[in-house]
Amino acid sequence: MEIEFTKYHGLGNDFILIDNRVTTEPVITSEQAIKLCDRHFGIGADGVIFALPGQDGTDYTMRIFNSDGSEPEMCGNGIRCLAQFLSDLERADAKTHGTSDAPKEQYHIHTLGGVMTLKLESNGRVRVDMGLPQLSAAEIPTTLAAAEHKVINTPIEAAGQSWQVTCVSMGNPHCITFVEDVAAIPLEAIGPQFEHHSAFPQRTNTEFIQVVRPDYLKMRVWERGAGITLACGTGACASVVAGVLTGKSDRICTVELPGGCLEIEWSEQDQRVYMTGPAEKVFIGKL
Repeated sequence: MEIEFTKYHGLGNDFILIDNRVTTEPVITSEQAIKLCDRHFGIGADGVIFALPGQDGTDYTMRIFNSDGSEPEMCGNGIRCLAQFLSDLERADAKTHGTSDAPKEQYHIHTLGGVMTLKLESNGRVRVDMGLPQLSAAEIPTTLAAAEHKVINTPIEAAGQSWQVTCVSMGNPHCITFVEDVAAIPLEAIGPQFEHHSAFPQRTNTEFIQVVRPDYLKMRVWERGAGITLACGTGACASVVAGVLTGKSDRICTVELPGGCLEIEWSEQDQRVYMTGPAEKVFIGKL
């Protein structure tokens, strides 16, 4: 079977996008996704994203397989890439059918982490309403506190030392720790020990954050199921929430990742988190 795909990246966090609108299940398996994501023997990507039909009144549904074949609830950089992909698909549909229909400027996307609202801006960036952060231990989930309690500046033992961590769910679990210098963190050695720590029954994404200024954070991330990546949108959102909870950052922040910067706002008015950043097409191909 021949399958067309488009490669996109959001600040270097790269994905294979597949038009899956004709069926409600992904057209390839998680095992096939692992092979496609291999950077030596496949296309190379941090994950494969499927654009499926909408459900429960949404425009479309997003499913994603990580490069290890696991399926996360959501992906911040990935959903921005999906928005640009959907815009391209709708533009192509209009051309094929000879209509003048313009692509939508706003999408409501169903994900395993909830419904996300995305707005395409004229400068090529995408603003995403990431929803309300979930802060109780049960919602994250983690055993670092009682189910109904928040995990803020809580000690955890990992990689032979004690860390103070704050945990946030943005539809997927995040463990954030603030450090003096993110460049000094041996991420490849420490990241897996956080991801697979017994305190996180569904594993966790792990962010190491350096506060440059209250409105400017530097971040490095170990992503659950993908390892070291150049960017993580949900991680950037979770890190700003953690920064506010610990008194280290403002509610509106620039978060610098190895692949570039995201603008994050944890709105004081509606308590929702908003992420704005780029999504760029790399190439198209056929499997």
